Order: sequence, then C-alpha cells, then structure tokens
Amino acid sequence: MSIAVTTAEDDRAAKLERRLLRHMSTLNRRFNLIEPDDKIMVAISGGKDSWALLHLLRAYERMLPFSFELVAVNLDQGHPGFPVSVLREHLEAHGFAHRLVARDTHTVVKANTKAGKAFCSLCSRLRRGILYDVAVELGATKIALGHHRDDVIETLLLNAFYAGQLKAMPAKLYSDDGRNVVIRPLASCGEAEIAAWAQLRGFPIVPCDLCGSQPNLKRQQIKGLLATLEQDNPLLRKNLLAAVGNVKPSHLWDPDLGHEAEAEDEDEGEQAPPHPSLGLTQLRIK
Repeated sequence: MSIAVTTAEDDRAAKLERRLLRHMSTLNRRFNLIEPDDKIMVAISGGKDSWALLHLLRAYERMLPFSFELVAVNLDQGHPGFPVSVLREHLEAHGFAHRLVARDTHTVVKANTKAGKAFCSLCSRLRRGILYDVAVELGATKIALGHHRDDVIETLLLNAFYAGQLKAMPAKLYSDDGRNVVIRPLASCGEAEIAAWAQLRGFPIVPCDLCGSQPNLKRQQIKGLLATLEQDNPLLRKNLLAAVGNVKPSHLWDPDLGHEAEAEDEDEGEQAPPHPSLGLTQLRIK
C-alpha cells in the first residue's frame, strides 16, 4: 500500500512540475528572462517559493539549448533562531553553489517601525539593497526572486487600494543605476500549485517569523478578498494577471501616458474578456 501511495505522489509531483515549467517557459520566451551564459543569483529565504524557484530553474536548464549558472544566496537577517543550518544542509545535499550572508536588519526594522505598522516595507528595502550588492560582488547577470502570480495580483490591488497607483510586479526589472536585472520566473505560476509541489518534494520550509507574526496585515486581507470573490468567478486570478498586461492608456487619467484615440466603445456595461496575455510588463525602477 505504501508503495502505491508513494507512486501516486511522485506522479502528481511530476505533473505539477511539468505545469510549472510550462508557465516558466512561456514567460521566459515572452520576456527573455534567461539568456545564454547568464549567472543567476537565486535569492533563497527558505520559504516554499524560493525553494521551488531554485529547483525549477535547475530543471528548466535541462530543457534549454544553452547553459546558465545558478548560485543560491540566503540573507540571514538576524531573526532570533533562524535555522541557517537547514538551508546549508539542503543546498549542499543537492549540490547547489551557494553563499550565506549574515546582516542584522532585524534589529533595525524593529527599532524603526512604529507600533502597529507592518515590518515588510522597511525589511524588504534593506534586504533588497544588500542582495543587490551581493549580486554585484558575485558577478551575477540576473537576480531571480520567487514571486508568483498571486504576489503580482495582490500587489496590484494593494497599490490601487492603499497607494492610489496602478502598479504591480514586473517579470523583468532593470535598476536605474544599471547594476542589476531582477527576474521573476514564477510570476505566472499560481501559489497553490507551487505550495503543493513544494510539499510533495519535501522542501525544508523555513517560515518568516518577523512579518508572519503580525496580525491584520493588508496583504492577508487582500488574499481573503480574492478568495471570497473567486467563489463566484473561478477565472478571477487569471483575469487580474491578464489585466496587468492588457493596459488601455487612453482610458486612464495619467497625462504622461499619452492618450491616442482608440476605436473602442467607452460603454460602462459589460466589457469583453481580457486578452489571454500573461499580463506582465518590463519596468524600470530607481
């Protein structure tokens, strides 16, 4: 009986892996995320998404007619009890080139975040700056992050609801100083499928005890909203992702976009279904 269960789980893991790789491949062809002889620094937190990204990139390399290099980098931010040894053991056991970096941003974040406010914004800025510097030291041509489809659409809604901006996460991002290129190879993959695959593969998941311990985070509220709306619209997440890449500048209010006339009906009733685009753009940030 145990052999049959194991076989069924292996089959399911293989099917999920093929599906995730198809998403990754389509996204890569659209945005040229991975190019010959790239040295890709994969940011590893120990969570399901970054483990999935690292292992899927290795599997994806076997599908391509060219080679690229992977190096996993974990930033130990000084969270009490962070099990860096768990990451080291997994990386060594699977033969991944890696570098483990320690910087105490935990103390800085807690000292500079007002009571009741989320740690995420300051924490991510500090982490990003350190990882950008490490990528330059390593000579990495790309930095790969494990953000998935749900991260993209949740960020879109968070920016619209709480920042008054139409902004999500690009699949490929260039820093203005020209030092770094950030890619998100999983940006069209659903979180549920990634979580299921990571569980079947038995990755050693390390939770974030800093932000994960905070109640009433806005992102969790957005997740709840999406789950509720999805009950009546099973295509909700696919449509939101498509909307990110199906922009009609003439129907927005930003004068910097330019508003060329479009032969479209501005009727406020039912609209045509979104274009089946993957819905991700390339942007530049400061």
